[in-house]
Amino acid sequence: MRKFNLATIDIGTNSFHLIVVEVSAGGNFKIIDRVREVIRMNEGMSGDIKFLSASAIKRGTETLKRFKKIADSYNAEIKAVATSAVREALNRNEFIERVYEETGIEIEVISGEEEARLIYNGILRALPVVKNKILSVDIGGGSTEFSIGQNGELIYAVSIKLGAVRLTNMFFPDFKLTKEQIQNCRSWVRGTLFPITQKLKNIGFEMAVGTSGTILTAAALTISKKKKEDFSPQFLNNYSFNYQQLEKVENKTLSKTSLAERLNIKGLDAKRAEIFPAGLIILSEVFYLLNLQEMTVSNFALREGALFDYLQKKGILKDSVSLFVRKNSINALMKSHAYDRKHCKHVSKLAKNLFRQTKRLHGLSSRYEEYLKAAAKLHDIGYAISHHQHHRHSLYIIKNHGLLGFSENEVQIIANVARYHRKSHPKETHSDFAQLSNRDKEIVRKLSAILRLADSLDRTHQKLVKKLEVEDNNSSLVLVCYYLGERPEIELWNAERRKSLFEQVFGLPVEIKAEPLQNGK
Repeated sequence: MRKFNLATIDIGTNSFHLIVVEVSAGGNFKIIDRVREVIRMNEGMSGDIKFLSASAIKRGTETLKRFKKIADSYNAEIKAVATSAVREALNRNEFIERVYEETGIEIEVISGEEEARLIYNGILRALPVVKNKILSVDIGGGSTEFSIGQNGELIYAVSIKLGAVRLTNMFFPDFKLTKEQIQNCRSWVRGTLFPITQKLKNIGFEMAVGTSGTILTAAALTISKKKKEDFSPQFLNNYSFNYQQLEKVENKTLSKTSLAERLNIKGLDAKRAEIFPAGLIILSEVFYLLNLQEMTVSNFALREGALFDYLQKKGILKDSVSLFVRKNSINALMKSHAYDRKHCKHVSKLAKNLFRQTKRLHGLSSRYEEYLKAAAKLHDIGYAISHHQHHRHSLYIIKNHGLLGFSENEVQIIANVARYHRKSHPKETHSDFAQLSNRDKEIVRKLSAILRLADSLDRTHQKLVKKLEVEDNNSSLVLVCYYLGERPEIELWNAERRKSLFEQVFGLPVEIKAEPLQNGK
């Protein structure tokens, strides 16, 4: 399949979002452009959205014209979905027809339940939770979507008319906060949510996942407060925050009674300061009524879910959801750069072999084997930038690609392990290594030692060493390299040079031997 570009547009109540992606074989993709514009489609309304105003229709149409030009610049096909504001408006066809006449964009208005399904579809591509019974929560401008799903199938989905913009218009029209207004808003939210949360509790779930603006902002503020610095929501995927952290963010935000005061909150986007209090009250009540202790963040939501849905319907994605989010993400990154991938896959097999046979030494679970295999498959990806210092380039690419299904911390471990497959041993003077926790530093040392030894055994990239056998004598380790064909002299010489990190980390000498495979086995 040839690569092609696809643009998806999420026409929400508060804002319009555009993402443009390059799609390759198997439905793998990379985001090549992203734009967000605050529109406020329910301008001038409180409660139900009866009519879209002329000014809102004009703003929306002009924005979509710009989005169309961006998509056209990439020669990207467009899929556009509209949610709460357009869904509820009695004059929605006026907007839809005008957009089509002036841009050629066909808007698909989706139901609340379909919106919840697409959000769930997006989450399953961002987090490794397909087997978990998850509750997803998405607080938008006009509505909030809840769903419970497992193994890619929705068990329950509902959309309710509680949104950050809608409630701001109802209770905080001048963007000022009073105790009475806050309490009235909270009572309204609690009364509306109560029957829904009872249903959700009766169905049951294992974990809660939150998406979109209000939740991403709240999560970012828990980190900003902790680190005393801004933290972009873009990097929050797989981050979890708890009720206590949320309460601190809520107390601080609601104590800023004027918009001017809220604009000074570190980490709060100025464009969201007007509507964040209302959205935060919804989130707080969700935690309270469901007795949630923790929520995990997904960077993917409706627009990404719509993208995957389109690819599935076109037959480009063979599975309805990705059961292997992490694996697919690694493979997509591998395919997007030019380097010797066959060599790296062979090194990954040798590293796995070595990891499993040295469990007594490293004491790590299979979770870390996954990190090791990922680092092995990507360790030479830096060649795509330059042969010189390619190990450092590998670190940079892995860190900045945004591997789906992995937390920021996990990506840092993988990137550092890949970086240390050659040259210097891990050192505190290396900034990326120094930023890790002591526990993670030890993991990087152990996995790097294994990867470095495995990589040394394919120095010629000819895959001469087929398998490894470890003889652990407690006081020493004998590594037998089984080869097929010519004796791997270069590999043996290289392994002798590169074994020092392994010996240093695990505190025992390593003797390397070579044996031919008997009968090719």
